[in-house]
Amino acid sequence: MSSAETGGVRACKQTFPPCFLFLLALTDLLKRAAPTSAETVSYGHPQRLRYTLDNDLLTPEQRLFYEENGFLLIRNLVSKQDIDRFRGEFERICRQEIKVPGLVVMRDVAIAKSEFVPDQRAVSKVQDFQEDPELFRYCSLPKILKYVECFIGPNIMAMHTMLINKPPDAGKKTSRHPMHQDLHYFPFRPVDRIVCAWTAMETVNRQNGCLVVLPGSHKGTLQEHDYPEWEGGVNKMYHGVRDYDPEHPRVHLEMEKGDTVFFHPLLIHGSGMNQTQGFRKAISCHYASGDCYYIDVKGTTQENIEKEVKEIIVRRHAVGDELTFKDTWAIRGRLVQGERISM
Repeated sequence: MSSAETGGVRACKQTFPPCFLFLLALTDLLKRAAPTSAETVSYGHPQRLRYTLDNDLLTPEQRLFYEENGFLLIRNLVSKQDIDRFRGEFERICRQEIKVPGLVVMRDVAIAKSEFVPDQRAVSKVQDFQEDPELFRYCSLPKILKYVECFIGPNIMAMHTMLINKPPDAGKKTSRHPMHQDLHYFPFRPVDRIVCAWTAMETVNRQNGCLVVLPGSHKGTLQEHDYPEWEGGVNKMYHGVRDYDPEHPRVHLEMEKGDTVFFHPLLIHGSGMNQTQGFRKAISCHYASGDCYYIDVKGTTQENIEKEVKEIIVRRHAVGDELTFKDTWAIRGRLVQGERISM
């Protein structure tokens, strides 16, 4: 929340009780609420907010901010000690000192094979670290889960895990991440019971490519994604929204080590180039409610990502077409709290 927003809240509190302010804002939100897709399931009674659940953790102002903007930044949530442990494990993986089943190691498209060295300089991202006990510890941190529960409820599945090591741009602008919606990659619903936790592992700013979000875009629908036609190339699986309003207001999320942002899977976001000489690290997990369900994406805008994922799986693991898009997610999903009901 910006200083202007915070100041506005303080000014209102001097005139009205907090509960009155909350009810006024809630009434306004409910008048403007609209479904994001035909697949969205309505939860609760009409008087409840749509994107957050009733509990005693989030303040009324925080709930309303997420409802309106689709993201919520919590400062200093993850300890420096935990961040340093995650960094150490990542470096051991990059040095090939440990092998993690199912882990995917990715490199920036601008890094030539001839430049390969067995350390973090050659790795732009590791994902699917659910079989690494140390990195997966991030996904089950109580301080993270208590916030996740505010968005998706008590049955919590960790579905997609990543540690991003955005490299210094090699001059071809390939360190950019196109504006996208995370739901494009997920064959499960309902959309409002999915949330991402994204934690900065060091100072993240506009110079090294912080997250850029379009506030309020989570109220829209899932849009068509594909590879952008960029000079210099685009990293594998980095699809972008084909058509969004370039005039839409945007926010650059500058963060410090341990700061964590939670955001909705329809929120349009991306990141700019890393224009520094260092690597910009962040660790994240996408969570879904244990009672979410899988859908068939054939005939939808997600069909292209389904095809690409299956081609990669077949090539890497020599399996047949019997493996479905749903299977690739069900295998990776891990229960971290409550019950695994239909995931």
